[in-house]
Amino acid sequence: MRIALSEQEYAVLAAAAEGEGLALGAFAAQASLAAAQGRVVSEYAVLREALAAVLFAAGQVQRVGVNLNQAVAALNSGELVEQLRWYAQAAARSIDRLDELAQELRHRLP
Repeated sequence: MRIALSEQEYAVLAAAAEGEGLALGAFAAQASLAAAQGRVVSEYAVLREALAAVLFAAGQVQRVGVNLNQAVAALNSGELVEQLRWYAQAAARSIDRLDELAQELRHRLP
């Protein structure tokens, strides 16, 4: 199948394909089929967005956990660590965010 596109149309499609992690031809085929079937959103777009959020949250939790572990070790050695409360609160916020993300995923995925 051949289609003619202006430079601007091509750039829009190429950017969208890159955002989906697909070759331009694969993206065009999927988008054409989705439009023909009445689907507007890529079937993987929601999952990719959710994966990005989960990976970000997991990285945050890991960093907070390392810092919290170091603060607790310092506390156990007799040092008073002022940052311990901050790390504990950051860990609690990260866990709350993961809970919110899990709820959002439950509602958005079929």
